[in-house]
Amino acid sequence: MIYKIFLLSLLFICGLIAACSGGTQLDSDLQIEAAGSQNIPLPAPALGSEISLEESLQRRRSVRDYTTEPLELSEISQLLWASQGITDPSGKRTAPSAGALYPLEVYLVVGRAEGLTSGVYKYIPAEHALTRTLDHDPRKALSSAALNQSAVAHAPILIVMSAVFERTTGKYGARGDRYVHMEVGAAAQNIYLQAGSLDLGTVYIGAFHDDQLKKALQLERQEQPLGLMPVGKVR
Repeated sequence: MIYKIFLLSLLFICGLIAACSGGTQLDSDLQIEAAGSQNIPLPAPALGSEISLEESLQRRRSVRDYTTEPLELSEISQLLWASQGITDPSGKRTAPSAGALYPLEVYLVVGRAEGLTSGVYKYIPAEHALTRTLDHDPRKALSSAALNQSAVAHAPILIVMSAVFERTTGKYGARGDRYVHMEVGAAAQNIYLQAGSLDLGTVYIGAFHDDQLKKALQLERQEQPLGLMPVGKVR
């Protein structure tokens, strides 16, 4: 009798494990499919233009006043690729990174853009695509966080860069902090030069309240905001 009870219990437990395992796999597949369906592919970046690198360097300026004209998806694609786009099958990117650890995360805040509704999107370098993270336009909240700078409130789009410092400090210790700051500077300059080649204006803004900016974008706990760049057509 005891043996029968033991056997039935064992069969029940095995069946329960199998059912749970199957359900977990199904849920995982659904989550992967749902995540993939949210990704928005971007147009392939152009690798040449009528404006030379030297001209872009000559034209590089901080611009805070933009027209109300929306940005084109091809322009947004080019700017995001310049910031952190993949340039090599090994995964190397447009901006240098200490140890190729890539601590930066890049977000696109859309107010007015062709082909995209207002909201916040995260750039996925490996796919050159966007995934939507917020369904509302947070530019007013971001402007408040950035000491009420009007360029943040009125630019058609914003590019916001944050970093997970542990990706770099895990290897380099405290010195990794400065490597992250070097990296975001390189990415920001790439955006400046790309904007110049597209006849767009931008400015790098580092004056903001970190907690307010993180709340406005609902950044992950480990992400630290490093800068935001409003972008628009030059008035």
